[in-house]
Order: sequence, then structure tokens, then C-alpha cells
Amino acid sequence: MYEIGRNKRAQQGFAFDDIAIVPSRRTRGQEEVNLTWRIDALTFEFPIIAAPMDSVMSPATAIALGRLGGLGVLNLEGLWTRYDDPEPLLAEIAGIADPAQATKRMQEIYAEPIQPALIAKRISEIREAGVPAAGSLSPQNTNEYAQAVVDSGVDFFVIRGTTVSAEHVSSAAEPLNLKQFIYDLDVPVIVGGCATYQAALHLMRTGAAGVLVGFGGGAAHTTRDVLGVAVPMASAVSDVAAARRDYLDESGGRYVHVIADGSVGRSGDIAKAIACGADAVMVGSPLARAVEAPGHGFHWGAEAWHSDLPRGERVEVGAVGTLEQILLGPSTVPDGTMNLVGALRRSMATTGYTEVKEFQRVEVIVGTP
Repeated sequence: MYEIGRNKRAQQGFAFDDIAIVPSRRTRGQEEVNLTWRIDALTFEFPIIAAPMDSVMSPATAIALGRLGGLGVLNLEGLWTRYDDPEPLLAEIAGIADPAQATKRMQEIYAEPIQPALIAKRISEIREAGVPAAGSLSPQNTNEYAQAVVDSGVDFFVIRGTTVSAEHVSSAAEPLNLKQFIYDLDVPVIVGGCATYQAALHLMRTGAAGVLVGFGGGAAHTTRDVLGVAVPMASAVSDVAAARRDYLDESGGRYVHVIADGSVGRSGDIAKAIACGADAVMVGSPLARAVEAPGHGFHWGAEAWHSDLPRGERVEVGAVGTLEQILLGPSTVPDGTMNLVGALRRSMATTGYTEVKEFQRVEVIVGTP
């Protein structure tokens, strides 16, 4: 603990940049490494989920990701559920030169109401392609649009916000009762974000299949600047992994998946997130760099177009390759932005681990060797 003057004490936290993975006495051939990830009744080829952000996921990119072996989550409050054809608007957002003007224009574009019929249409497009379908709502809109999401036939219902708690109190609106909501659903729910042991434990007790750790949109959000709220991700993932372990004992064997969501910008961050205890990672900016990404070389999250208090921004990320190259390679750059799956496989092989669950036990060190 650190003394911050005479009145406040604080624990030290570590970001992914503050730690490194330590090689063990054994190495493995890459062909020995198994990256499959099973959650609920579905199995994926690798533990990477695409974040529900309009610059990353469209029905087409969700289908493409599913065919590659991963899971794409569509933002059901985004342009794809507000407009029949959002492509011209996506191009317009990418074409605005002034960042302040881009924020103002996004606020105007996203003021269009969500259409439940479009929720059903978009999820149907994904399901008809024969890949798992997942959609995301914020806690504020879950009660209103949940039935449309469930009726659409999603495989996973994601409730994602900057900070989600199991005990939201409001005198202005009826809060979402997460425990009752999840209990009444036949669809597995992934919920978050959270960043502390206690908050994660409460979310696990609601019956969620997975818990998102972090605030999401690491490359595009300004939550720390606007609200002063942030938790370093290495510490957050480790704390939530401890909550998963204790909840496993408390519940008599119910396993809740820990999914790192934020500050996962390069392949090394994916490996470090799992090393700290994550079962999977949710990524945004790496996939926004795909030539197929709907953001046209730009990246933004839901916080960027908030009507009253934007806590994010549109950032230029460029395009480095196809979605398949970014995920599966081959890479043409040495900076960890391509062949994310191959890099994770090599990291595990280098440290002697063949299963993702085992890799959570790898030794880490503070500071770069």
C-alpha cells in the first residue's frame, strides 16, 4: 500500500506493459499447442472475441470471423440496428477531418432510434451463415430490447458497459436486475465490465457465463481523462481470476469465464492477459485495422457518441491486412498487430504450455527483462 498524503492509501496496480512472461525450463513444438476455447455449449478455434464496436463488427465481419473460428459480437445499439444501410454513414464518419466535428456528427447520427426489427434482421444474417451469433446491449437498454434480442436467436447475449455492477441504484429509472434477468433467460450471458475482485464476484453470482474485465475500447476511450476512472489491466484480470477461483468453490463447481476487455492492442497483450488468468480476450483496435473493417481505417466505441458526455474518440488506426491475416497470418509487420493467433501459439510453445488453461499458471515478472 502507498501513502498518498495523510488521508489516503492506495494499492499499486500493474498494466500489461508493466509485466512480462517468463520462459520455463521446457519448450514445446507449436504443433502441440491447443488454443480451442469452450464456453457454454460452443467451442471456438481460439480464445479471441471481436468487440461490439461499429468500427470493428458488421454482420459481414462477424460472419467472416466466425468462419475463421472466432466469435464476433455485433453492437445492437449501433448503426446496423438504426439504419437499413449504414455504409454511407460509416464512410462519412471516416471522412471527417476534424476530430471535434467527428464527435459532433456521430452524436447526430447515433440519435436515430434503435429498430427492433433490424436487431432480428442482423442476427438472422449471421445465423443463416452457419456461425455463432452474439449481440451486445448496454445495461441501460437491456430491459427495453432484450426480448427482441432473445427472439432473434442469439447464441450469446452480451451486456457491456463502461462499468457494470450487480447492484445499480437509481431513483430516476427502474434498474436492471441482472440476477433475475439472467435467471429468466435460456441464452448464456456475458456481462461487464468490472475491474475488482468484489464487483466480479457479484457479477458471477448473477449466473453469468462470462465476465468482462476492464472498460473496453482501450485505444479509443477517454474514460480516465473524463471521469478519472481506470484500473491497470494486469492487476484487474488477476483480481477477477481470483474471484473466479473463489466462486468456483462457493458455487460447488460452477466455472465463470474471465474475458479481458481493454488495453489488448497487440498480440503480446493477449498472451499477458491469459497469463494473468483470463480465459479469453475481447479485442477492438487490432481488428479495426482489417481492410474489411466497417470503420474504414478508423476506430471508435459507444462512448465516443454519448449524447451528453462523450468518453471516447474516433482514432485513426489505418489498415494493415485482411481479417484473416490479422488473426491467422502471415504477418508482414514486426509490431504484434498481425497473426494474433500465431503469436499466442508461439508464446505458449516458448514457455512450454499446450493448453490455454495451463498457460494461466505461467510465471510473470514485473518490468521488462
